[in-house]
Amino acid sequence: MKRTLLWAGVSMLFAANAAAADYDLVIRGGRVLDGAGNPWVRADVAVKEGRVVQVGQVPGQGTREIDATGRYVSPGFIDMMDQSGAALLKDGAAENKLRMGVTTLIGGEGGPPVPAAGMPGYFKQLETQGIAVNFGTYYSSTQARVHVMGDAAGAPTPKQLEAMGEQVKMAMEAGAFGISSALIYAPSSFQSTSDLISLAKVAAQCDGFYATHMRDESEGVVKAIEEAIEIGEKGGVKVEIFHLKAAYAPEWGKLMPQALATITAARDRGVDVAADLYPYTAGGTGLEIIAPSWVWADGLEKGIERVRDPKVRERMKKEVAAGSMPGWSNLVHASGGFQNVRLANSFSEKYRRFHGKTLAEIGAELNLDPADAAWDIALEGLPNRAVALYFMISEADVQLALRQPWVSIGSDAAAAVNYGSDGAIGLPHPRAYGTFPRILAEYVKRRQVLTLEDAVRKMTSWPAQRMGLSDRGLIREGMRADIVLFDLDTLDDVASWDAPAGAPTGIDTVIVNGVVSFEDGKHTGARAGSALRHPCRTR
Repeated sequence: MKRTLLWAGVSMLFAANAAAADYDLVIRGGRVLDGAGNPWVRADVAVKEGRVVQVGQVPGQGTREIDATGRYVSPGFIDMMDQSGAALLKDGAAENKLRMGVTTLIGGEGGPPVPAAGMPGYFKQLETQGIAVNFGTYYSSTQARVHVMGDAAGAPTPKQLEAMGEQVKMAMEAGAFGISSALIYAPSSFQSTSDLISLAKVAAQCDGFYATHMRDESEGVVKAIEEAIEIGEKGGVKVEIFHLKAAYAPEWGKLMPQALATITAARDRGVDVAADLYPYTAGGTGLEIIAPSWVWADGLEKGIERVRDPKVRERMKKEVAAGSMPGWSNLVHASGGFQNVRLANSFSEKYRRFHGKTLAEIGAELNLDPADAAWDIALEGLPNRAVALYFMISEADVQLALRQPWVSIGSDAAAAVNYGSDGAIGLPHPRAYGTFPRILAEYVKRRQVLTLEDAVRKMTSWPAQRMGLSDRGLIREGMRADIVLFDLDTLDDVASWDAPAGAPTGIDTVIVNGVVSFEDGKHTGARAGSALRHPCRTR
């Protein structure tokens, strides 16, 4: 009886305290960066029912109070080019994203891991299982093409193109932000400009985007930008250029200024075009890109057969040595040679000992042409996709692009299914663990390329405005309470080429929709994220 009375008293005390609290959460005394580019102000931030309800001096009490003295309080970061569509189905924790201060992901070039008809169920499944971050996605134009006509080359008939448009319409009505493409890869590379304009017109009916991994990010980057802009203008859609780069070592310092001038000129005449980037000098992708696009013209199965054929390889090697050709970006040439392409993950015990070595080194050790070594490794790793790091980007070009006010940040990386691993796509690239803290540590603190306020703007209010997320990206009354607390003095990205899964330091609290999801170096287990659906407001 006494024990029952004791517990009843404790319950009443907790109930009274909860009733007395004015807010769910109050963050006290931090340096608040509103996300709009304004200088910080010392203020409290009160949160209730998932939204910011007061900024300034907050006299009331929160059920939970956080002392932010000496730390910055910022809106949560938005990853504009994410690859987590499939990973979140396996594990919604997204710990590598949270540790970077990222609270919202926009799934990029590959589209969702379901067909257009499956998107409503996909979003519902994410919400039912629970995800720790907010997630929205594009629908890939390649998904529509493969659904209608398979993975081989060839021009669609008018009827097939109409059927592709029906898939795009279905995806847009389900909440896709637009269509995306990855024109450097087959079968996406088989899509023509006119095909993409037709599909963009369908996305335009819902005020959508055309977002693209362009046809060429190397020697032909300016022409590729012009193509993307043409698709936007003629299709009536906004254009987002994924992971902007001038990935061509022979013309570092020349192509990037031309690329930026092309985008700026289009913006000046009213084209809604912008770009995102990741702050690293190497890209990461599969070894299959070393094979010219014609190899895959009859589909994946036939392409694998060709790669196995020694006679076909002789032709392939001549073309790799010759440089890029129409419809194919030669990333070996863009990187300045096999000595600048590093094997990242072979998915093979046979070749595991070569991880981290360049293809030139591997070829020498195996007494093979480096191209043969690459293709042997790719075949051995099947059905997985063996991947490499292509060091083809100039640091000076990264900095020049980063200074543009219309450039945001995208990791081009997935949420880790198992924290500390290479991620869902098996690519050990530091961008999966370091992209967003690197912007602050490297380009605000160490290199002073950006001011703190502008760096935060690029990762918060600008991408939110760009994507139409009108209730995110700012710390203001009425906004969703996606918030990150960080100590700029101790903040560091840590992840490196040799240790790509290094955990960043200095980011100690991350709040998603008003729920503390990461603190004191640990994931809290919260799954407070939402599936973000682009509203189909027909014109």
